[in-house]
Amino acid sequence: MDPIAVIDFETTGVMPGPACRATEIGIVILEGGRIVDRYQSLMNAGIPVPSFIQGLTGITTAMLRDAPPVAQVMGEAADFIGDLPLLAHNASFDQKFWDFELARIGRSRRQPFACSLLLARRLLPEAPSHKLGNLDTWACLPNTGKAHRALADAEMAANLTRHLAGCLRDKHGIGEVSHKLFCSLQKVPAAKIPEALRRHREG
Repeated sequence: MDPIAVIDFETTGVMPGPACRATEIGIVILEGGRIVDRYQSLMNAGIPVPSFIQGLTGITTAMLRDAPPVAQVMGEAADFIGDLPLLAHNASFDQKFWDFELARIGRSRRQPFACSLLLARRLLPEAPSHKLGNLDTWACLPNTGKAHRALADAEMAANLTRHLAGCLRDKHGIGEVSHKLFCSLQKVPAAKIPEALRRHREG
């Protein structure tokens, strides 16, 4: 598998805007079936962290006071990723924050996002839950640390991505798994996945 940048954000809410910003980003580079590099940082947008989010993530307003500014972190993160294709679990959430925070520093995303949540729903329909932590436990994947912290969640998503790639190879006979294939499969209705994979194998 070609390199993929797997990202995760922690934030102060669900919709980016003046009162809702990113608080942490974690990125892992997945290449050849293993994690080869990592980037993680808290970031300070000057926005207080709601008590519910503090309880969920463990990230407090006080922790962010000494964190580098968002502009610095997003610049470093964008440089770290470069042109690598992107993946996240529930990518619609992370994509919104990635695009919003990049736009604030005058930069824009050049590559598509794949979504391991959509892929898992199609390739692992037998899983009792498609939440990231539940999937990793169900599939007996490595424990990466505290859930709802950006780097731990990015590593969980990377491990899940490796598992999904293995399913495509071992269960469906797909010799070459790529980000492009992930992006195409996540758009296919679950009932039509076998047909889509057959067409892919036949070229």
